[in-house]
Amino acid sequence: MDDKPKVEFVNDRPVSQPEFLRNILIPLSRRGWPKWLVYLLGLLGVVYMLNPTAGFIELIPDNLPIIGNLDEGLALMLVIAGLVEFFDGKRQ
Repeated sequence: MDDKPKVEFVNDRPVSQPEFLRNILIPLSRRGWPKWLVYLLGLLGVVYMLNPTAGFIELIPDNLPIIGNLDEGLALMLVIAGLVEFFDGKRQ
């Protein structure tokens, strides 16, 4: 078996898999985003996920195959970004 780590390419630069995964967990405030904006987007993601199919604030209708679930995926990513920001602040 091959014991070499798997290599990903980001912006045409080879990045080992652990470094690639660490970049996902870097809080957005360390990348120049204001903390209040990250928290606000995370809160909007939570509100959107609480009511995903009622159509109150539905961005993409869920009856479209595959594409209809992209807005829920984006909302989940916003929630994760807010949680990473929150727990990074608690750790410091």
